[in-house]
Amino acid sequence: MNWQKMTVHTTTMGADLVGELLLSAGANGIQVEDRFDALSSQKKDGMWDMIDEKVFADMPDDVRVTAYFPEDGSAAEKFHLAEEKLSALRGQDPGFDVGTLQVDTDTVRDEDWNENWKKWYKPLKVGNRIVIKPTWESYTEQPEDLVIELDPGMAFGTGSHETTAMCVRMLEKNVRPGDTCFDVGCGSGILALAAARLGAGECLAIDLDPVAVRTARENVALNGLAERVRVEEGDLLEKESGTADLIVANIIADVICYLCRPARRFLKDGGTFICSGIIREKEADVLHALELSGYRVFDREEQGEWVCLAARQG
Repeated sequence: MNWQKMTVHTTTMGADLVGELLLSAGANGIQVEDRFDALSSQKKDGMWDMIDEKVFADMPDDVRVTAYFPEDGSAAEKFHLAEEKLSALRGQDPGFDVGTLQVDTDTVRDEDWNENWKKWYKPLKVGNRIVIKPTWESYTEQPEDLVIELDPGMAFGTGSHETTAMCVRMLEKNVRPGDTCFDVGCGSGILALAAARLGAGECLAIDLDPVAVRTARENVALNGLAERVRVEEGDLLEKESGTADLIVANIIADVICYLCRPARRFLKDGGTFICSGIIREKEADVLHALELSGYRVFDREEQGEWVCLAARQG
């Protein structure tokens, strides 16, 4: 399959907003090229520099968010919708600089896309123990490391995005040996795999997107975790009848607000609900929805423009 490619020129502050806009217009995946993000993600406490200097030097001076739309009958409509949303954004004042929002378009072959983004994706220690290792990269494992081999393909979840990284750190603090965990909107399967690596006995990874489901199943097999991680296509509220010690949902604020009340029936007494993908401006909405649904927030993390919350019932 070929892909219609739309690249939007923006800023570090504007990248998340532009990315969310393009995904809401129907993009199947996005790629962010940001010199600041690449540098800062490698320079956290205890981290080491794993970006090749030449790769870093080749990155653009501005921030570019590239969206990929399948070249089918819906591409033109999705492109038009994305352009309308960008035009509306140009007329708004979000409170920070979003850059020029200049748009470049192109057509790429599937194999070209795969090779193009791989050069930016390197091994990354996300939490205290979890290390995300691209399948094509080498890595010298340390004694405390829990390594996840990952090839995200077109699915969301490489570990480099703030929302995913915060979820991994929350999992490190909350997963207990033998727990049952549900990963709602699993993308590449990274969070279900992290829970399993941390000792969860049974994990369900579920997503509405068949591309994500296929990718997650491949990653589960790649890590030898098929006995503990099950991947399903569909809606948690319709597909599952069991209960979990922990539910993690790295999606968007509006969906979390909708999901938190019905999700209670899938949580065991004292179970934990971890939710991320919450842009800071929407945090109050999520907190209100959690309170109305009977949750008590006991942990919070903020990174960049994003917030991650951990809550329990009662």
